[in-house]
Amino acid sequence: MDNPINREFVGLENFKNLMTNKAFITAAKNTAIFSLISVPSAVVVSLLMAMVLEKNIPFSSQFRTFLLSPMMVPVASIVLIWRVLFDYNGSMNEFIMNLGMKPIDWFQTDFSQLVIVFLFQWKNLGYNMILFMAALASIPKDVLEVASMEYTGPLTIFFKIKIRYLSSTIFFVSLLTLVNSFKVFREIYLLTGDYPYSSLYMLQHFMNNTFQSLDYQKLSAAAIIMAAVMCVIIGIMFALDNKYAKDIEEG
Repeated sequence: MDNPINREFVGLENFKNLMTNKAFITAAKNTAIFSLISVPSAVVVSLLMAMVLEKNIPFSSQFRTFLLSPMMVPVASIVLIWRVLFDYNGSMNEFIMNLGMKPIDWFQTDFSQLVIVFLFQWKNLGYNMILFMAALASIPKDVLEVASMEYTGPLTIFFKIKIRYLSSTIFFVSLLTLVNSFKVFREIYLLTGDYPYSSLYMLQHFMNNTFQSLDYQKLSAAAIIMAAVMCVIIGIMFALDNKYAKDIEEG
């Protein structure tokens, strides 16, 4: 429909208008870039942290507490910590000024998305790490012992054995992290408001702003496109997971 009042059928006109809308293109590009950076890095870092903590290193309990603390506090409290750290008069600028560098307006420069990536990582690493630690503990010990007795190197054990048994967990963590990356709007909104710096303008900002302006045709078209893209991505992830699961069963 052209709008909720006239209700005239316009075919694909709403989608065509959306594809030429600069705000939507910026939001879609920023969301895609953020997900491409944050999701793989979150999976890799959380897996590495799980493997490190599995070795019972010194201060491992304090390290777990640091990574799990975001799960125990509200989002607003986490945002407050980031404001203290990355405000123009915050701790990070105080630190770099002591090094003789100029202060940076972290939320109004190209560094802004990098700051949000760090926030996203810290907020989600703890839960992902727990999932990987549980998966690592479930790998059959006899398989690892036989591999060690055959003088197999640690890298070979990791890529040939552990990764195969961790494939389902990697898929689940990747899917969960992908969904969470689309919900980072909450943190960005609390930090910067409705219209943040251009690199922080996400799809959720676009949908929220079009809803407030009662532009329902753009909102509906954007929601359909976003849902379709998510279904395609999740479908590909399920196909890859099924492929590796069959490989483990046959092995």
